[in-house]
Amino acid sequence: MTKIPEMFGSMVFNEQVMRERLPKDIFTALQNTIKTGGPISSEVADVVANAMKDWAIEKGATHYTHWFQPMTGVTAEKHDSFIKPAEGGCVIMNFSGKQLIKGEPDASSFPSGGLRSTFEARGYTAWDPTSYAFVKDTVLYIPTAFISYSGQVLDKKTPLLRSMDSLNKAALRVLKLFGKKPCRVTPAVGPEQEYFLIPRELYKKRPDLIITGRTLFGAKPPKGQELDDHYFGHIKTKVLEYMEDLDNELWKLGIYATTRHNEVAPAQHELAPIYSTVNIATDHNQLTMAVMRKVAKKHDLVCLLHEKPFAGVNGSGKHNNWSMSTSDGENLLEPGKDLKNNLQFMLFLTAIIKAVDEHQDLLRLSVASAGNDHRLGANEAPPAIISMFLGDEITDLLETLASDREYSNHVGNKLSTGVESVPVIYEDTTDRNRTSPFAFTGNKFEFRSLGSALNIACPNIMINAAVADVLNEFAAELEKAKAASFKKAALDLIKREYIAHRRIVFNGDNYAESWREEAERRGLLNLKSTPDALAYYDRPENVELFKRLKIYTDEEVRARKDILLENYCKVINIEALTMGEIVLKQILPAAVRFTTELADNISKLTALGVQASAQKDLLDGVSALVTSIYGSAQKLSEAQTAVKKESDLQREAELYYAQVFATMQELRAYCDRLETLVPKDLWPFPTYGDLLLYV
Repeated sequence: MTKIPEMFGSMVFNEQVMRERLPKDIFTALQNTIKTGGPISSEVADVVANAMKDWAIEKGATHYTHWFQPMTGVTAEKHDSFIKPAEGGCVIMNFSGKQLIKGEPDASSFPSGGLRSTFEARGYTAWDPTSYAFVKDTVLYIPTAFISYSGQVLDKKTPLLRSMDSLNKAALRVLKLFGKKPCRVTPAVGPEQEYFLIPRELYKKRPDLIITGRTLFGAKPPKGQELDDHYFGHIKTKVLEYMEDLDNELWKLGIYATTRHNEVAPAQHELAPIYSTVNIATDHNQLTMAVMRKVAKKHDLVCLLHEKPFAGVNGSGKHNNWSMSTSDGENLLEPGKDLKNNLQFMLFLTAIIKAVDEHQDLLRLSVASAGNDHRLGANEAPPAIISMFLGDEITDLLETLASDREYSNHVGNKLSTGVESVPVIYEDTTDRNRTSPFAFTGNKFEFRSLGSALNIACPNIMINAAVADVLNEFAAELEKAKAASFKKAALDLIKREYIAHRRIVFNGDNYAESWREEAERRGLLNLKSTPDALAYYDRPENVELFKRLKIYTDEEVRARKDILLENYCKVINIEALTMGEIVLKQILPAAVRFTTELADNISKLTALGVQASAQKDLLDGVSALVTSIYGSAQKLSEAQTAVKKESDLQREAELYYAQVFATMQELRAYCDRLETLVPKDLWPFPTYGDLLLYV
């Protein structure tokens, strides 16, 4: 059996490897950069680069790459070999500090939202020493930031690092008021990853899955998730073998994969890691998704990461468990045993409440995508309305403070099974609300609205920025208070801000229609679609927030909005084109073959004097559906043509949602009905029953 401690991180240039391979002064200098964010000298970089190269070659690497995260939402890489010409037609293996620190990929073909023209090709990647390099597939991967020739941000990592820095500075200001002076405050994230596994041979027969990542057609199978028997159920041998292989590959790369289980829908599963600092967690999650797909191929499976690959069953999310910790190891979201007197926790908590309420729009748009529009609010994921779950105990404390009543601490009740051999346990201070978009779960907040394919950088940028801004506001007010009156000033601030923002707190069922009505009365946003949400991106107050915290410039905000809108339009258009092609080339021909067979059968039976009323009814039904499908396909094509004439990107996206996507839904309904009537041997591709129930 493989020894996991020896395997774990074996392909990572981590702190242990650095300690072994770097001179003490170089190691100390690099660790100072990693832990405090200070600059790194070229001399240090040269030594680190040489040691990194030697280690990587020992691990089988022949090339290196600056691994970055452009605005495509996936990672990018360009491989360069270590070889350099030497005398006599030979080569040497070389890697300098300059090559480690800076790369120059072509920046012209990545989404830029107008920040770069096609002829303005130069871009730079810059080494992020806070995220460890690693070896994968004979390549040394170096995590980097990505900027344009003129310094504009073209990636997701750079603003994430900026947001972390803003949160750190703001949190340190508040902690100083409590007499604490840690070196740094860092947000940490543990992103749970949901996914589907289906047989590769069946995947190859579904052009919609291949092109779009989701099924554009598919009638409901006889059995879905109605019996709730898949969730946490027995893991099938083939899937377990995949999970074991996946764990091994992730552990080699230093990824703390710990939890694995079946999810709610058939063929759906989940992987959850231990917390890491948010930039490392982001890198690890991008790497995890790539490894999940790669390992699936080895097992003749396909890993689907689309938010809603199958209609009628649960889609896949990525639960973003977010917290803040100091360099001294203190979790700032830990309530402690004496909640009533934990002023520091209550102050940080109130800041988050205010941040979520004031920036509902940013949190919502940070998870917006064409795929996630299928999932949010579909009685399986939080609705598009952003709200917070705090649990009864914390809510009671805040409410008694708001109403000047006396609070009595809740005591965790003993929970007994009634079986003497089973130990008594105590309930937690909060339940878990799986319907809440932003739920407090004991010492962290679980942002549950993220879709499974999403790069987690953007939602965490928004959380970091919103909380940092409020913490700065709180610090500025409390810094004026005298030491003797600090506690009263802090309590007054908590009371005032909770009263002003408690509309965002909801501990009930977010799936219920009554909550949507209640949320509207409270004045909460309900941004149902991606175009609705993205319209808020460049509101003046949001642009000012990003500028104030030095996360984005004006043009970078607007560029990101345009990139996301353009991506939405392209995704819907590709899906519509794929639907049209499948309908005309596969579904309608199958229906015609069936109607021909029916007509021939009816003619033969009639000639024999046999009644064929059932066949005639079936022929009439299928023929009517064929007419409806053809008409709807024509309507879809016309809608696409009309939308493309729109010059305003925001309006174009809105029309894609209101007209093109709506017509796609209509066309699908006709085709799914047809699938239930056409014989299986004539239907052109595998059904939901084939895809979901036979892994």
